[in-house]
Amino acid sequence: MTSTLPSRRSFLALSGLTVLSASMTAACGGDSGGRPAADGKVTFEWWNIATTEPGKSLFPEISTAFTKAHPKVAINTTSLENEAFKSKLTATTSSGKLPDVFQTWGGGVLQQQVDADLVEDLTDLLDWSSQLTPVSLQAYQFGGRTYGIPYDIGMVGFWYNKKLFAKAGITAPPATWAAFLEDVKKLKAAGITPIALAGKEKWPGHYYWAYLAMRVAGLPALQKAATTKDFTGAGFVRAGAHLKELVDLEPFQPGFLGAGYATPGGQAATMGNGKAAMELMGQWGPSVQKDAGADLGADLGFFPFPTVDGGVGQASEVFGGGGGFALRKGAPKEALDFLKFFVLENESKLLASNGYLPVVKGAESQLTDANKKVVADSLVKATGFQLFLDQAYPPAVGQEVNDSVADLIAGKKTPEQVTASITEAAKSA
Repeated sequence: MTSTLPSRRSFLALSGLTVLSASMTAACGGDSGGRPAADGKVTFEWWNIATTEPGKSLFPEISTAFTKAHPKVAINTTSLENEAFKSKLTATTSSGKLPDVFQTWGGGVLQQQVDADLVEDLTDLLDWSSQLTPVSLQAYQFGGRTYGIPYDIGMVGFWYNKKLFAKAGITAPPATWAAFLEDVKKLKAAGITPIALAGKEKWPGHYYWAYLAMRVAGLPALQKAATTKDFTGAGFVRAGAHLKELVDLEPFQPGFLGAGYATPGGQAATMGNGKAAMELMGQWGPSVQKDAGADLGADLGFFPFPTVDGGVGQASEVFGGGGGFALRKGAPKEALDFLKFFVLENESKLLASNGYLPVVKGAESQLTDANKKVVADSLVKATGFQLFLDQAYPPAVGQEVNDSVADLIAGKKTPEQVTASITEAAKSA
């Protein structure tokens, strides 16, 4: 796979890194975080985003199984919704403290925490990393060092309702952007809402611009822009223009600008309840649809983001990422033991829950869901991989991507203004 992680800052001297120790400084979650008590019991903090099923039930189950097998360990868990988690972690990072174990998507956000000397270098401690797939580790590696452990990896694509497609006379998923727009028109003509979108949360909207930029300008252009901090190229402007073509068709559900993702009546519920024909979402899409709305079952299908006529990007270049965990510098060794237990010994449970895709080599054979197999197969065959832009870039740049694309979708910014705003944020970061 092609690495897409931008290099923006020099790394801290490796000599400044410490080995994992049970007696290091307490985590931000409280003075007892990561510090052994008088009786030798170690308590550490674990922050995750498992607020929807299957993680909502599965993560505590795994945590309980670990502490039962290790009675001298206690885990204080904090589960937060995606955006709330990001906000809290940003504030925590600014204070110079992090939880012992925390959710990460890798990329520029994690690199900024690494550069601030807040994250443990796991390279020499992961004698089991060879059991993980290279693509799943990629987002957590900088300068040949590893700072995070994945538990899920996948890609963003269109989840669609086969029954609604058939009702609109669509016999096969579109392979090109032009065909996609025509299908949106067919769905509208049949009285069907084409697309569900969580406009309030912004990050789902950035998927459209990111994929269009990949398809029009190409993956190398995104890599170059990350280095030059210039997103004003013609390909990026065209990406915005193509997104505006879609927006002008008014394809989203009523009230989409105020809709959340996993909230009642939000994007996932609208899709799961059969009230929209498509949503552009990652591998977790079906499980959240089921949790927030209903399970579409055999009516649910998946297709990759279409190519764009005249664009240089290929259909085999994918956009996405997965979930992982990192450790604060000085976290107790038991925290790393927990992550090994979580990833290696519970891979089968994670896959059986139908909410995650494999990070352990060979585990893809355990997949039973047809759509998940399609996603996994697309990843195996991918010729390029781009991490979510709001994670690949520094936090301020990623936030500007989300904000500016949201403004374009809301009709508040032009394609040119989007690229100018992102460029300004990149140069200031």
